Parts: sequence; structure tokens; C-alpha cells
Amino acid sequence: MKEIELSRGCIRVSVRQHHPDWDLDHLLDFAERINPKRAFLFVSKVLGKHIPVAPSTMQRSYADLSTLIPKDLPYPISVIGMAETAVGLGAGVYRELKQDFAENALFLTTTRHPVDALPTLGLFLEEHSHAQDQFILSSHDPKKHQHIIDSKTLILVDDEISTGKTFKNLILSLQKAGLAQVERIILVTLVNWAEQHLDDLDVGVPIEVVSLLHGHWQWQDNDKAIEIHMPDVNKTNQEAQKIIAPHNWGREPCFLDCTAWSNVKLKHPHEKILVLGSGEFSWIPFLLAEQLEQQGAEVYYSSTTRSPIMQGHAIQSICSFTDNYGLNINNYAYNVKHQKFDRVLLVVETEKNSVDPALFAQIENLEVISYEP
Repeated sequence: MKEIELSRGCIRVSVRQHHPDWDLDHLLDFAERINPKRAFLFVSKVLGKHIPVAPSTMQRSYADLSTLIPKDLPYPISVIGMAETAVGLGAGVYRELKQDFAENALFLTTTRHPVDALPTLGLFLEEHSHAQDQFILSSHDPKKHQHIIDSKTLILVDDEISTGKTFKNLILSLQKAGLAQVERIILVTLVNWAEQHLDDLDVGVPIEVVSLLHGHWQWQDNDKAIEIHMPDVNKTNQEAQKIIAPHNWGREPCFLDCTAWSNVKLKHPHEKILVLGSGEFSWIPFLLAEQLEQQGAEVYYSSTTRSPIMQGHAIQSICSFTDNYGLNINNYAYNVKHQKFDRVLLVVETEKNSVDPALFAQIENLEVISYEP
């Protein structure tokens, strides 16, 4: 049993089972949400979202998770990464699975950025989140669209499961969209806290869970009267800044054939580089980080987020700025400001001038990479 005292109460976690190479301290730290619905946050040490981590460590988690997934799955298979946090995790797991399943498996993500040019397959709520509304988009390619509709296996990927309710909402939305042939559902997650809740999902299809760690948590509120001012980040409409990047990393269903920029090179050997993805746009920046690490740099990967978190515990520093999508909402980069990097490469799917100038004042040696010609 591990206990973590936070300002609004105490979170107690106990581990039932874990992968031999990934124990609790390897996988997780803890922080406080700025959210009246849930006071605590499990902060992953391997996800590359709130704590910078080596791309090779992230890749090892993808490989170890994928080996736990059954291989006797009925086709077609749809692998879905949950936005925004698990887009990259979902893509990494899919990349491993594609070696076994080839194009019998297709990858897509949920999103908070609807795309006018793509058909909407469904929408659902992530109820405990700071930004509840999520969409699932399809493709105008009839082969890809039919692949999803005909899915016999769903592999749903998130960084952690607390109750399983978000997965249930997603599954019900997909069933409503016409996925009537699903025979197996595999939930894939770094950490599974939901063992006592999975029987309550009741979606009419058998559900299995694959995870590097299984356990449970208990929250004990201390009843302190603490006023919570949660920023309004629950916006999904597209406003001033257009997305100029392709959606071929999963927002549009795909076989994940995308690549990173080959022209981004090291300036000198053994540079210490941080690559920052932006929100949901995390897989292609990860590929860039992986590429630079393979060239010999000391590389770390992380991503900006709209998730508001208090400083303290796992969050040692916070950069706050306005989002690059023109939604006029707060975005954050955690655990960057207090560290020293030779270069920080922020990779965005919008134009370079969409990045808030305030970020350059907070992060030394910041460069912006985008799809501008």
C-alpha cells in the first residue's frame, strides 16, 4: 500500500500484479488536478505527456504491452487511441501489432478537434475529464470506413483505467454508429485500477484487460473547503488557426504509414534535446524524437496539454500559454521550465505564428517546427 497526501485528501494505491520490468515507481507519480470532480492525477513516467522521457523508454512500453495482447483475434481489428493523452501510446502499440496483423488492423484516435472534411462516426463523454466532449471520425475511403464498421475486435488504448466508464461510453457510441459484429474487446493500458468495476461495463461483448500493472486505489477526502477555479478548456470547435498538417496519424483512420521530418538534424553530437508534441498531435513529434535519439542525441519527449494541474509532487514546473488552435484556452507544458536543454523543438500541426509568444519567454532555446513550406 502506498499513500500520497494531497491538499484535498489522501490517495491510497495497492498493486496486485505488475510486469517484471515495470513496477509502480517505474510507471507512476502523483499530482493534483485543478478539477472539482477529481482531486488527484496519476502522472505517468513513461507516457511522454507530463514528464519528459526518453523515446526508447516509451518504445519499450509499447513493445511490452503489445506482447500481452492475444494474437488469436478475429479480423478486422480496429485499434483506438484515446485523446489527448493516449494518442501516442495507441499509435505505438498499433505499430507493434501491425507487425503481426498487417492491414487486418487499422488505427484511429478519438479527438477533440472535429474535422469538417471527415465524416463523424460518433461522439461520447469522458465524464471525469477537464474536457468531456470527444469525437470519433471516419474516412471517406470506403475500405477504411467499412473496416471500422465490420470490426470483430476492438483494441482500446488509454494510459490508465480508473473506472472504465469512459471506455463504456466509447463502446456504446461505436455500437450506435453501427459496429454490430464486435466479438472481442481488449482494453490496453499502462495501469489498470478498474478490476472491481469492469463487471459493471455490461456492453454485451466480452471485455479483457491488458496492462503493465493491475491494482486499485482509494480516495479519502479530508473535507477541507478549498476553492477550485478550473479553467474552461472544454472547447472542440475550430476557430482562428487552421490545422495544416495531414491527419494520417490516426485522427483519420489509417495504417500509420506517416513519417517524421528527415531534414531535422543534430547541430552537434550528443545534444540534449527535448521534443514537445502539441496536444493530440503527438505521434509524428514522437517519431522525430525517436529519429534524433537514434542519431546519437540525448533526447527526451513530452507534449503540451490542456489539462490543468497544480504545481507540486510530480509537477515541478509549469509553463502556461494560450493554445495554438485559436480556441483561446489555456495550454500547459509541465516539467520543462526548470530543466536545461540545448534545444527544445515544439512540433505543431498549425502554422508557426499560431504559437503563443509567451512560451518563448518561458522556455529557453525554443524552436517551432510545422508543416509550413
